[in-house]
Formats: sequence, structure tokens, C-alpha cells
Amino acid sequence: MTNIAAGAQAQATPEEQRRLKRAKKAALAAFLGGALEYYDFFIYATAASLVFSKIFFPAGDPTVALIASFATFGVAYVARPFGAVVFGHLGDKIGRKNTLVLTLVLMGSATFLIGALPDFSLAGYWAPALLVVLRLLQGLSAGAETAGASALSTEEAPEGRRGFFASFAMSGISAGIVLASLAFLPVAAMSEADRLAWGWRIPFWLSLVVLIVAYLVRRSLEEPEVFEEKHDHGELVKLPFAKMFQTHPAQFFQVALMSFETVTNTFMQSFGLAYAVSVGVPASTMLWVSILGNVLAVASQPLMARWSDSLGRRPIFIGGVLGSGAMIFVYFWVISTGNIPMIFLTSTLITAGT
Repeated sequence: MTNIAAGAQAQATPEEQRRLKRAKKAALAAFLGGALEYYDFFIYATAASLVFSKIFFPAGDPTVALIASFATFGVAYVARPFGAVVFGHLGDKIGRKNTLVLTLVLMGSATFLIGALPDFSLAGYWAPALLVVLRLLQGLSAGAETAGASALSTEEAPEGRRGFFASFAMSGISAGIVLASLAFLPVAAMSEADRLAWGWRIPFWLSLVVLIVAYLVRRSLEEPEVFEEKHDHGELVKLPFAKMFQTHPAQFFQVALMSFETVTNTFMQSFGLAYAVSVGVPASTMLWVSILGNVLAVASQPLMARWSDSLGRRPIFIGGVLGSGAMIFVYFWVISTGNIPMIFLTSTLITAGT
């Protein structure tokens, strides 16, 4: 098999080898960027489930505080479509590379500042207000990242392998969730007093490490050739979003509705964790559940994407949507029983299998 692959690569023309090298670099940048963005995005989900309801809101009914904590988590999903539109517009105007670097800096800065926020006992209602503002910035950046990284890796991908190369943006998201869960394992093991006083801040500050690595990779990217050609010939559209709406309105709404499938992952990472803790499943156990499923997803997503290149996007996507839609009900039912092996099994089937 190695000899066959080597022979195929040797037969490739210098131009094909150059394009393949660019495609691999774009896929790596998409993977690392996705890992950073969604490490940041999902440490918030974990903190909202375990910590924020106790430190950013006035003392009182813990259920109300938890709902308020998840409300701050949810505002990012309101901001994500706007992030995709605004930064997608910038990507078509100033280039993919510059826009993706900007989204990294925005997410990294917002996440670090969340870790530095005063709690309710020190700042009063300013604490949740500032938390919401920074969460909105995270949402803008996350929406921009998914759209921009997928566009970049698709544009650079060789013909017939677009699904495979674009999948590394999604694999990066799974890797980011793994990193977020790992970062919170020692925090979950702390005493509650230490966790609420300072321990929860550490995962937010650690995002600077991933930010530096991803930033260095992205700064070395080249713009996709299709963008450079349009730029050199003065063919860039003044209002890309308006042009897209004019030429592909049905496809826009189609893709927007298809994107609701990602809600399954959110339910598992945030509400699933909070629900499991409320019925007596240890938080550390649920973090390991998340780690296992997403480690496998890092590998399974490119595999599914390769199949989509040969079998077509529609059957792979429909199969994944139907599978995750059915299994999410099973997942929450299994959590209610406290059956740890079955929680691991159902989580893995949803995360890695669909």
C-alpha cells in the first residue's frame, strides 16, 4: 500500500504536488483554528454547567441561577450567524487569511478576559453583563471560524477530495472539545471552594497557548488562488452577502436549516453535563465521556468525509442527522438511569458515529 501511494505521488506533476501541499497546509490551519475556537467555546459550556451559576449571579434559587448561566451560554448562538455573515463578507473583501487571523485573536482575547472577570460579589450586576458581552464576541468569532475555515480548505482542496480536506475544520472542533474537557478534569477534582475562587479561571487562561500555535500557522498561509485571481482582476464583489442572496437564496436557507444539526453536540456538552451531575453522575465521568467520543470523532469525521467524496454528500449527511436525532433521546434517558457504560456507549455512537 505504501509503494502504491508513493508511486501515485511520484506520478503527480509538480503543479499537482504544489496544490496538494497548499491543501494540506490549509487543512492543518483549519484543524488548529477549529481546535482553538472550540476549546474556547466549550470551556464556557463546561463552566456554565459547573461554576457560573454560583459566582456570576445573586444568591437565591440555584435552578434560576443555572438557567441564567445557560442563557449567557446561549447568547453566543444568537451571535454566530452574524459572525458568519460579517466575517464572511470580510473574507471575500480582504482575504481568507487576514479574516481567519482576526477571528483567532477575537476569540482568544474574549476567552482570556472571561477568565479575568470579577464575580458577582465584587462587581454586582456588572459581572454577568460583562460576561454576556464577552460571550457575544465568542459567538461572533465561532460563527466566523466555521464558515471561514471550511471555505478556505474547500477552495484549496484537490478536485474530488473536497469533503475530505474540508472535514479537518470539523475534526478541529472535536479536538477543541477534547482539550476543553481535559482542561476541566483537574478543575472538577478540586474542592468546590478552590474551584469557585480561582480554579475555573485556569482553562480560560490556557487558551493563550493554543492561540499562539494556531496564530503562527495561520500567518504563514497563502490566500486561495481563486481569491487572488479575482483580486488581481478587480472582480471582487462589493457586497458579497447581497450577491449571494440574489443568486443563491434557496441554497442559503437550505444550508442554514441543515446547520441546526449541530445543536445535538451542544445538548450533549452543556445540558448533558448539567443534567448528569444533577442525577448523581460525577462531573469527571462526564468529561471522560466527552473526551472518548470526540477523540474517536477526530478520526471518524475525515473517514466519513472521504465516503462523501465517493458516495455523495446527501446519503452521508442524512444518515448522520437521522442517527444523531434518534440517539440523543436515548442518551438523555441513559443518563437518567446512571448506567455509566451505556452513557459512554451512546455518547460515542452519537459523537463518532453520526
